[in-house]
Amino acid sequence: MLILKARPAAPRRRRSFAAGAAAVLGLSLLPWAGVAAVTPSAAQPGPVPVQLLALNDLHGNLDPVDGPAGSVSRITESGDVVRSQAGGVAGLATLLKDAREGQQNTLTVGAGDLIGGSPLLSANFHDEPTIDALEELGLDVASVGNHEFDEGPDELLRIAHGGCHPADGCAVPDEPYDGADFPYLAANVTRKGSAEPLLPPYWIKTLPGGERIGFIGLITRHAPDVISAARIRDVEFHDEVETVERYSRELTEMGVAAQTVLIHEGGAHGDSVPYNEDCDDGGPGAKLGQPIRTLAESFPPDVDVIVSGHSHEPYVCTVPDPAGDPRVVTQAASFGRTYTDLRFALDPGTGDVLRGTVEAANHPVLTATPQDPAMAKLIGTWRERSAELEKKPVGYITDDLPGRGSTAPERPLGGVIADGQVEATRGNGAEIAMIQPGGIRADLTYTSSGDEGDGVVTYAEAFRVSPFETGLVTMTLTGDQLVEVLRQGFSGANEDRARFMQPSAALSYAVDLRLSGGARLDASSVRVAGQPVVADREYRVTVNEFLAEGGNGFTEFKDGTDRRGGDMTDTAALVSYLQSASSPQSPLAPPSPARIEVRE
Repeated sequence: MLILKARPAAPRRRRSFAAGAAAVLGLSLLPWAGVAAVTPSAAQPGPVPVQLLALNDLHGNLDPVDGPAGSVSRITESGDVVRSQAGGVAGLATLLKDAREGQQNTLTVGAGDLIGGSPLLSANFHDEPTIDALEELGLDVASVGNHEFDEGPDELLRIAHGGCHPADGCAVPDEPYDGADFPYLAANVTRKGSAEPLLPPYWIKTLPGGERIGFIGLITRHAPDVISAARIRDVEFHDEVETVERYSRELTEMGVAAQTVLIHEGGAHGDSVPYNEDCDDGGPGAKLGQPIRTLAESFPPDVDVIVSGHSHEPYVCTVPDPAGDPRVVTQAASFGRTYTDLRFALDPGTGDVLRGTVEAANHPVLTATPQDPAMAKLIGTWRERSAELEKKPVGYITDDLPGRGSTAPERPLGGVIADGQVEATRGNGAEIAMIQPGGIRADLTYTSSGDEGDGVVTYAEAFRVSPFETGLVTMTLTGDQLVEVLRQGFSGANEDRARFMQPSAALSYAVDLRLSGGARLDASSVRVAGQPVVADREYRVTVNEFLAEGGNGFTEFKDGTDRRGGDMTDTAALVSYLQSASSPQSPLAPPSPARIEVRE
C-alpha cells in the first residue's frame, strides 16, 4: 500500500491550551515542552496516537455494486493498472475491525453522501437500513453531503434525530426509528434567514487521556447545483472557507488544538483514479484537482487534517496550509469500495496534531473479503423485508449495458434510460429526452447477480440504476434553446469537466474535443428525427425535475414553456420501458453508439 507522509512542520505560533491553563493556574512552563511543570523531575508523557478510519459516498450501497461502477483500480509495482471488484459493507466491517486491532484511539468518520441515491435495499426504507449499518460499523461522526438532502432538510433531520416517516410510517411496525447514534454535521447549511446551522457545526471527541479532537463538518457551497431546487427552497449553503474559519476559531478558543475538517467536496478527476496513486508525484498535491485543492490550501492553519468526499476519487495528498506547513487531505472512493486509514500523534502538552507524524493510505474492500457475521445478519434482516420486490423480473438484456462505470461520452445505459423517458411521456407530446450522466447510478450487467438467471433485470437492479424516483417534466424548447442546452454541457459550470447529455434515439449531436468551452458543440450537427434543428421551431423535450430546474448547470431548461408533469418518475419510466421493450424471447440489445459523434 502506498503510504504518504506529511513533512515535519515548523511549530505554529499560537497560544496553546496548556499555556492558557498554566497562566490561569499560576504554573510555570517548560519552554521546550509547553506543559505545566509541577515538579522538575516530572516524567514527560509520550505522543498520543490517533487513528481515523474514513469513508465517503457510500450512497446506501450495503451490497457490492456490479459491473465497472463497482470496481477499483490499483497500480502494481511494475506500473500496470489492474481493476478488481470491490464493495460490500459486511466486508468493510471485517476490514475496519482488523484495522482497529492494537490501536489505542480509533475514530470512524464520514464525509457525506452516506445515504441518498441508494439501491432498493436501503431506499425502500428511506435509508434507515444504511443508518443501522453505519452504527454497526462504529461510525462516530459524519458531515452531510448533497444526497443527504434528496428528500429535503426535514427528512434529513428525521434521519438524524428519529421518528417514523411522515408518509410511509415506521419501516418496522411498532418499532419507531430512533435516529442516528452518531452526529451529522452541517456547519455551512442554515435555514433561510437564519445564522444557526441546520445541524451541529462541529463535534468534539475527548480521548481517555483527556486530549480533545474537534471535527468540523460541512458541504460544498455548490450543493444547490446538484440538488433538486424544490427540495432545498428553505435552506442556504454558505462559503466553506469562511465557515471553517469561524468554527476553527471557536474550537481554538475552547482549547481544542487538534482539528479535522470533514467536507463533502472533492477534486474533478473522476473515480477511475487508482486508489494507491501517488498524489504528490510531481510535487505536493500535484494530482489533487479542484475545487478541493484551493479549499485545502485556504482553510486556517489550526486545521490539521482534511477528510473529503463528493468526487468519488481516492487520494491521499499533501498541500501547504496558509502558514506554509504541509497538511494532508484524503478521500476514499465511493460505494464502500475503499476506506482511508489515517494516523497521527498528538502532542501530549499542547494536544495539537504533530504534523510530521501524519500518514494515510487507501485500502480496497475486495468482494472476496470475509463478511462480518453481525453485519451480514443485519443486512440479511433488511433484505428479507423487501426480497419479493427486489427479485421481481422487469426486463431482459442481451449484453452488458454500461452506465455509471462507463467512461465513454455516450453510455449505452444512458440511451436506454432516455428512450424510456420519451415513451413514458408521449402523452405529453414528448419527441426527445435527455438525462445527465450523474443520473445514471450503476450499470446493468448480463451476468446474473443472484439466482434470477443471466440476462434478467430485476426490479432491484433497475432501481439501483435510477433510484431517485424523481418526476419527469415535458416542456417546449425552441431549436435555439435545444442547442443551448447541449452547449451548456461544455460551458459555464461544465467547462472544466464536460457533461455529455445522454440523448434518446431521435436526438443526435457532434462534439469536437479539440476546441474549448461551448465551441466544442457543433451546433450545425444537432438533429431531431434525422433533421437539422430549426432555430425557431418548437420541440417537446422530457427531462427529470432536477434538470428542469436548471440542475448541473443546464439553466436553459428553466426557460422551457408549457411544462407538463405527472405521476411518472424516472425510476418508473425505466421499469416500464424494460417491461415493454424486452421479453425472454426478445431481450433488449444495447443501442448502437451513434447518437453522439466525438471528434478528437
